[in-house]
Amino acid sequence: MTETRADSAARHLPAIVVGGGQAGLSMSRQLKERGIEHLVFEKSGVASAWKTQRWDSFCLVTPNWQCRLPGFPYAGDDPHGFMGRDEIVAYIEAYARSIEAPLMTGVGVTAVRPRPEGGFTVDTEAGTYRADAVVMAISGYHAPAIPAFSAGLPADIAQVHSSAYRNPAQLPAGAVLVVGSGQSGCQIAEDLHLAGRQVHLVVGSAPRCPRRYRGRDAVDWLAEMGQYDLSVDDHPLGQDVRRKANHYLTGRDGGRDIDLRRFARDGMALHGRLTGIEGGTLRFADDLGKNLDGADAVYVGIQGAIDRHIAAKDIAAPAEAHYRPVWQPAAAPRTLDCAAAGIGAVVWATGFRADFSFVDAPVFDDRGLPVHRRGVTAVEGLSFVGLPWLHTWGSGRFSGIARDTEYLAERIAERLVPRAVALSLAS
Repeated sequence: MTETRADSAARHLPAIVVGGGQAGLSMSRQLKERGIEHLVFEKSGVASAWKTQRWDSFCLVTPNWQCRLPGFPYAGDDPHGFMGRDEIVAYIEAYARSIEAPLMTGVGVTAVRPRPEGGFTVDTEAGTYRADAVVMAISGYHAPAIPAFSAGLPADIAQVHSSAYRNPAQLPAGAVLVVGSGQSGCQIAEDLHLAGRQVHLVVGSAPRCPRRYRGRDAVDWLAEMGQYDLSVDDHPLGQDVRRKANHYLTGRDGGRDIDLRRFARDGMALHGRLTGIEGGTLRFADDLGKNLDGADAVYVGIQGAIDRHIAAKDIAAPAEAHYRPVWQPAAAPRTLDCAAAGIGAVVWATGFRADFSFVDAPVFDDRGLPVHRRGVTAVEGLSFVGLPWLHTWGSGRFSGIARDTEYLAERIAERLVPRAVALSLAS
């Protein structure tokens, strides 16, 4: 891994990659393979988000064998295990060293502007650059999204976004309200529950997935069925699939299901969607049962799809019954008084907002997200990588980065290599 610093004068490069996480590093490796000079700008450090925005017990929800950065597959002795936070960081840092990425760490990019004559001006904290191609590899998870009505909570209740949560001891005594039942919310709720904390979980519409079914991890089955290769163009929802939440499950302690009904049976309090806070009183929608049923329907649907695959391929696999609910919500009050419930802290597992405001190009939709096809935008030379469903379900994960970055590197090479040859001949 090489460390460089910019000159004060503007310098021209064929390509610039913004972001030094797994997506940016993978892009760097693909560009290097094609002989395309470039720099990777990283405002913090390699794997910074993994280091600073994950809780202590965090682990992957996909098996280690799916860690397949370009030319650097998982090489450990537990391919069906689930790497923890520190192991993930070590894996990414080892990758950066192995590819000798031309990294500029501690250097943020402050503006990206198309030039009238083609290419881009890239302003950084270490000077201004010009580039023929720019690849944005900073995901879409930039600013914590916390609802405005959070201001209605009493001042003595601690509030923390999921990206800043580390462990149960970090929070003050008392019950904890976790808002959001996506992957982060469910895993943090479990972390608190296992530590003996009284948890109130606000349940949304996120789906869930079996951890294991009929003798194998469900991810193994789904990969064999081609689900991670399904493109956004072929998905029944089309580009709307990019708005869907990820399935919740966990790799903790070797991997297991997350069954919110079981948590409720064991003492966790479940609530419908949080609609407002007034004077320390929480207000919920009457949709808890609907949300639990919806998550379970997806879970059972995945079991059924695996059953059909096993039957179609005549695979020998042990029989297993489909999931049956272990708990049903009773009619419950639609409000909860924080003081009466003893709530001392709230964890907002409510996701993030994208912030591409420093990219001055007409490539964003009304939500501020890039409009693209396989990462390629309408502005020639500007592309994105590392986004969920960039092209397939595997995009945005370790498993799909190689395919996505290879495609983008090929598109960049198609533009730059003929141009370089023409300039050489002209000189």
